Amino acid sequence: MNVRRSATALAALAALCTAAAPAAFADASPSPKPSGSAALPKGLYGAKDPKFDGVWRQSLALLAQDAVGVTPARSAIDWLAGQQCEDGGFAAYRADASAACDPKKGEFTDATAAAVQALAAVGGRSAAVEKGVGWLKESQNDDGGWGMNPGSPSDANSTSAAVGAFAAAGQDPKQVKSAKGGRTPYDVLLGLQLGCDAKEGQRGAFAYTADKGKPVANDLATTAAALATEGKGWVFEPAGKDAGKAPEPLGCGSGSKDGKDDKSDKSGSAKPAKVTEAARAAAAYLADTMAGHGSHLLSAMPGAEDQPDFGGTADAIVALAAGEHSATAAKPLQWLQNEKNGALAWAKGDPGALAKLVLAAHAAGADPRSFGGVDLVQQLNATGPKPESVSASGSQADSDDGKGKDGEKKDDDKGGVGGVWWTVGVFAVAGIGIGFLLSGRKKQQL
Repeated sequence: MNVRRSATALAALAALCTAAAPAAFADASPSPKPSGSAALPKGLYGAKDPKFDGVWRQSLALLAQDAVGVTPARSAIDWLAGQQCEDGGFAAYRADASAACDPKKGEFTDATAAAVQALAAVGGRSAAVEKGVGWLKESQNDDGGWGMNPGSPSDANSTSAAVGAFAAAGQDPKQVKSAKGGRTPYDVLLGLQLGCDAKEGQRGAFAYTADKGKPVANDLATTAAALATEGKGWVFEPAGKDAGKAPEPLGCGSGSKDGKDDKSDKSGSAKPAKVTEAARAAAAYLADTMAGHGSHLLSAMPGAEDQPDFGGTADAIVALAAGEHSATAAKPLQWLQNEKNGALAWAKGDPGALAKLVLAAHAAGADPRSFGGVDLVQQLNATGPKPESVSASGSQADSDDGKGKDGEKKDDDKGGVGGVWWTVGVFAVAGIGIGFLLSGRKKQQL
């Protein structure tokens, strides 16, 4: 998955995860671990070098397992929690978790947001969730959004990932305001949406970030923002596979000349009605775009040949389902399940990619244990330590009493500040060939 910062092409960035997850990455998965290097850490999912996506893929894997009734291994949860920096943020991967983090360059919004969502979901880690949320608040830009690192310009993907983290922690993202100016994440997101002055076919899409000149429609930014404008993260209660009507395109009639009129009230805060309209318009754009490409999104890597973006398509399905457009998501979901299209081969053995498909199936009301003839949950479980337990519909028998670390019941502490708003998640990344949003963007800095 890939994105462009502007018409001139944006360096490839990449997701934590995030369908969901959307910055893009240079390749679909991390490079193999060099010969002779130290063994991978206990509890980590995946067998490839975690340098660029360790926290991201771990977070997605935990989220996906929890969403389908799998209790992850304690070692897996411990590893993720142990990656947290002293100030509450997360790096892409810390080989030595005892070493101090670089708060300006070494910690990432996307990784932190993904980890917060995962730790909130699995329960028993409320202190880590609270610290992560605190880091996000301290890193919020004056305009209300977030960039890849603290202080970097706000972008749709990082801002959307942060929205999911706040939702996971039981906090209303609309009430998360910048210390200076009192701006919310939606002030940034609504400002990045293309309105009625855009070309037909691009209206309702989101740009990755603000640039000089006109904004450029970006599919991965749109999948992330479509989910965020629903106020949700990568996991939420599915509405059902036949839920909802087709999403409505951006209204461009009289009184709405550019599709962006009156998006803010006098205080500068985005109006809820406009956020709802933005979500529907983004969903309509995604539905039309996927239909035009044969029920999927295409890679947006600058200069790349047209090719399917499996992670981006999974993210789009999650976003459509979040808006209760599951019936509209049915064709893209069916496309992913078709073995001939390559998504199953793309995901095999990759915990982040498998998690993306599991989350897409779960969101749209499908069965990830019977996905194109493949048990995605079993494949995902096999990429990491043996789960503590698997629900009755899984392929393994329960191995414990369903209690989390220190013996507390998992549901007693869904990890949030004030409990979890279980409409969470992703990406969202990532994105992330999974849409490794974080992975690719980190690579571009090296």
